[in-house]
Amino acid sequence: MINISHYKIIAIGKIKKKWIYQGIEMYLKRLPGLKVIEIKDNTQIKEEHSIKEIISKNEILVTLNENGQIFTSKQLATKLLNSHNQNITFVIGGASGLSPSLSSYASWQLSLSPLTFPHEIARLLLIEQLYRAKTITQGGPYHKE
Repeated sequence: MINISHYKIIAIGKIKKKWIYQGIEMYLKRLPGLKVIEIKDNTQIKEEHSIKEIISKNEILVTLNENGQIFTSKQLATKLLNSHNQNITFVIGGASGLSPSLSSYASWQLSLSPLTFPHEIARLLLIEQLYRAKTITQGGPYHKE
């Protein structure tokens, strides 16, 4: 089973839309232990510096990127399960994206879709997919095929 307390999300920018905030809060209640850290919008270099100050050496860094790996929900659940509860930090860039050097520093890159989403929606989608992965690995009824 996936242990959500081993995961962290670093996100650039604040959630401004109420409906997105409410959706995120709903899933965070279902995922106790998931840590979400917001970083203020800034230049890519300053954002990268802030991110690198937060992550530790024993964490797997996963950046969200439109060119990253695309998984089905079941494939993502399996990948997370196979990480054997290592500490994983997901990073969501702001409006200008993440710096190329931070993306190359990542262990792997994840794409939520070939489409491009605003960072607020990407955060909601990632949190929902973490919840879905958790329920898939528990054999729960949330994921229907």
